Amino acid sequence: MEKQNELPAKIWSVLQDLPAFLTSPLFRPWHLRWGATEAEVTSLMPGDELLPDAQYRTTRAITINAPPAAVWPWLVQAGGGRAGFYSNDLLDNLGRSSATAIMPALQHLEVGQWVPLSPSGVPTPQTAFRVHSFVAEQWLLWAKPDSTWAWRLKALPGGGTRVVMRIHAFYDWSRPLSALLGVVFMEFGDFAMLRRMLRGIKARAEAVNANSNA
Repeated sequence: MEKQNELPAKIWSVLQDLPAFLTSPLFRPWHLRWGATEAEVTSLMPGDELLPDAQYRTTRAITINAPPAAVWPWLVQAGGGRAGFYSNDLLDNLGRSSATAIMPALQHLEVGQWVPLSPSGVPTPQTAFRVHSFVAEQWLLWAKPDSTWAWRLKALPGGGTRVVMRIHAFYDWSRPLSALLGVVFMEFGDFAMLRRMLRGIKARAEAVNANSNA
């Protein structure tokens, strides 16, 4: 059962992001590269070659005051029905709280395993990503037929990590309903959710790293 003090907080996080949900198309050029430098936007990332006709392309980034080894586990365990997406749990995890600790049982990573977008139902190529390829603590690529989601971790002087995230999505208008749903989700929902996810990973990794160094 949902803890009484958690549901209001989850509702509040959605309300906080509501302006971004509703207005994202108006500032699309800005949010498609939120937090990223020009060099990060133009650099090659794993998976760039998989969807050459993608209509939706984003490169976003954040600096985390923890080493790649402290950031990587949060990516490994991400997913619906797993550790969550550290974002708006009410929307992307059916109200279940995203993990606030590293979960050893979810730290195995192999090519081909599912990264569900929702904790309900059996994963399918339409409803879940698969791990396409990775180099531990350096980069990770999730993919499904209509989109790719790449992560790159770069160690910074002083022990921090630069996290760059890239999403490509293709709207297949030969399947109008699917394409329309993709447009609504990506063009209106993606920015607010992914910005909150990046900040969620940052907060978790920095907290764990600070405690381990205390």
